[in-house]
Amino acid sequence: MSRATRTATQSPAPHSADSHDLIRVHGVRVNNLKDLSVEIPKRRLTVFTGVSGSGKSSLVFDTIAAESQRLINETYSAFVQGFMPTLARPEVDVLAGLTTAIIVDQQRMAADARSTVGTATDANAMLRILFSRLGKPHIGSPSAFAFNVPSVRASGAITVERGAKKAVKATFNRTGGMCPRCEGRGAVSDIDLTQLYDDSKSIAEGAFTIPGWKSDSFWTVRVYAESGILDPNKPIRKFTKKELHDFLYGEPTKVKVEGVNLTYEGLIPKIQRSFLSKDKESLQPHIRAFVERAVTFTTCPECEGTRLSEGARSSKIKRISIADACAMQISDLLAWVRGLDEPSVAPLLAALAHTLDSFVEIGLGYLTLDRASGTLSGGEAQRVKMIRHLGSSLTDVTYVFDEPTTGLHPHDIQRMNELLLRLRDKGNTVLVVEHKPQTIAIADHVIDLGPGAGAAGGTVCFEGTVEGLRAAGTTTGRHLDDRATVKATVREPSGALAVRGATTHNLRDVDVDIPLGVLVVVTGVAGSGKSSLVHGSIRDDAGVVRVDQGAIRGSRRSNPATYTGLLEPIRKAFAKANGVKPALFSANSEGACPTCNGAGVVYTDLAMMAGVASTCEECEGKRFHASVLEHHLGGRDISEVLAMSVTEAEEFFGAGEARTPAAHAVLRRLADVGLGYLSLGQPLTTLSGGERQRLKLATHMAEKGGVYVLDEPTTGLHLADVEQLLGLLDRLVDSGKSVIVIEHHPAVMAHADWIIDLGPGAGHDGGRIVFEGTPADLVAARSTLTGEHLAQYVGS
Repeated sequence: MSRATRTATQSPAPHSADSHDLIRVHGVRVNNLKDLSVEIPKRRLTVFTGVSGSGKSSLVFDTIAAESQRLINETYSAFVQGFMPTLARPEVDVLAGLTTAIIVDQQRMAADARSTVGTATDANAMLRILFSRLGKPHIGSPSAFAFNVPSVRASGAITVERGAKKAVKATFNRTGGMCPRCEGRGAVSDIDLTQLYDDSKSIAEGAFTIPGWKSDSFWTVRVYAESGILDPNKPIRKFTKKELHDFLYGEPTKVKVEGVNLTYEGLIPKIQRSFLSKDKESLQPHIRAFVERAVTFTTCPECEGTRLSEGARSSKIKRISIADACAMQISDLLAWVRGLDEPSVAPLLAALAHTLDSFVEIGLGYLTLDRASGTLSGGEAQRVKMIRHLGSSLTDVTYVFDEPTTGLHPHDIQRMNELLLRLRDKGNTVLVVEHKPQTIAIADHVIDLGPGAGAAGGTVCFEGTVEGLRAAGTTTGRHLDDRATVKATVREPSGALAVRGATTHNLRDVDVDIPLGVLVVVTGVAGSGKSSLVHGSIRDDAGVVRVDQGAIRGSRRSNPATYTGLLEPIRKAFAKANGVKPALFSANSEGACPTCNGAGVVYTDLAMMAGVASTCEECEGKRFHASVLEHHLGGRDISEVLAMSVTEAEEFFGAGEARTPAAHAVLRRLADVGLGYLSLGQPLTTLSGGERQRLKLATHMAEKGGVYVLDEPTTGLHLADVEQLLGLLDRLVDSGKSVIVIEHHPAVMAHADWIIDLGPGAGHDGGRIVFEGTPADLVAARSTLTGEHLAQYVGS
């Protein structure tokens, strides 16, 4: 027997490299995780379940994904790391077997006024190259088709220092695609001057009515009052023509105010730069209200909303301009691209077709490339981020998803499941934080955290297969096969909100009467026109309260007490009981510990290395000056009150010496939305997505309105929490409110008094009312995709 034959017949010994088939996590203490230890199989699909706030995101995102990214960053030189975000090592004893992590989360995409679906992906860049090569007439390089690039022309002399210096005459031209009128925004603004200032007053008398413009601010009011360009004591209505022009449209001019070098510029360009250059949705609520009040946005008459210059719109391929291409539904644009037979740009066409095909495959074929990225829902934004990974040749990568089925109709969830399985089958590790039973069902491995939320969570309740979870008796296991029943009787409406001729986005001249005084659920596949109908057709009258999916903005100093306004009555109660100023009881004001400035921790910046946060030795993490903690209310100091849970605080402020009705009302709303376990001083940055959504809902419940419009309130909610949400919606309706919910969750549909189903498809295949009636009628008819899935859900 030859040596070669002998070697082939022997069973090879296992290679030591094949033994690294687990991600081992031991002793995690991030956020509410309690010395948690798990072993996650590689090249498998692992789903993390548990009630909202149980610690899923803390384990998956803040520990595993964060440490993977930190270790990758450390492979770069110190010079390069200095330009990268610094990441602290998670508080964990052992974290072994990590691979490169690619995070696909639900963070909203950049809400810049010039950011679109096309610019956020590679699609626009490829289209620009395509038109620069094939467009007739030829107008220039790809930048000539970019609405973010202005045209520039310059000429003059430059001095070249090479041997003997000599001046050289030079000209410079760059053709950009930006519309000069709207500067690439697609809309122009008309500003109502009466909302900016009171012209009967002088600047010194406080004429400005712009939010945040305080009389002592160098950067706003004082630069006008003390620049020497204007008379601060003269009423604005008495300004001469020149003074008014300098006041409103003055060119930027260097001035000095009390020895500080500042730039004076006219009020209109200053407002445009400060407020209008940003996406409206990214502004703080009071600033957004001011912009909506003071500014009217209209489609740019020069570019007709395309954002592009006349030259960019004139160059065409087969009678289609780049503006026409970006306005096409992506599924139609894909067909047009595939119809181009140009061997000179074949690789470009193939790459563009693949990108557009990924949009269609992931269920976003109804979008257009000119859609502003800030208008995408959390689920749509997450799927757009997935696109660049679908055709990747990388293997042995860890993909981390945060509720990838958010915003998906039950009909679309199967398609998402297939994508997750395909990523796994390429040899990748797929980690998914999810609540939907359909996605939990395809898991190879399940890790259930809990048993409760916040301090009551942070431990592993179950680890194993889906069948094992069903039999485990955990909160998730018990609710996994929950099925709601359709209401036997429904409420009678007290009136109707008439919508006539709705044509927003893809709506096809829709007429519908939305019942009032009942629970109405608007449903349909993603892209069918639900949000266009509800948000685009229901006016923002005084009686409408909207609770959308927009992110809560807050720093590590923000907490539930500050966000909900709860801290204000608490501070006043402490001040009244102790005869001192309310400002003492704010860690962001006079009462702050002088050493840590009220942060509770001292941050040490270590340049390119992760900064170190250590508990403040002066206040021991309590955030307040020692003298402030000597003041008590009901036997507790302010730091002890902020450490209370909502449930504990509700009892504390409900009776006895500390009784504070204003604070008790806010706490009761927080308890109503299921946040009784949260501590009042917990930083907003540590809250989960579901907790933030419910915190926003609790805040809006304080508003006086007759119609509540909720956009997918079950986002981030565990199966057990949905039941509590339905109880809350019932209480709102029973108190005389009208509740309109955009929702895909079958339990919410089954609980509705009236359903409006849009479809039958997405984009131009949708935009029509395909069903109106009770859930029982929808199940009986089974005439729509929603009806079929709801009938399966309730077992009819």
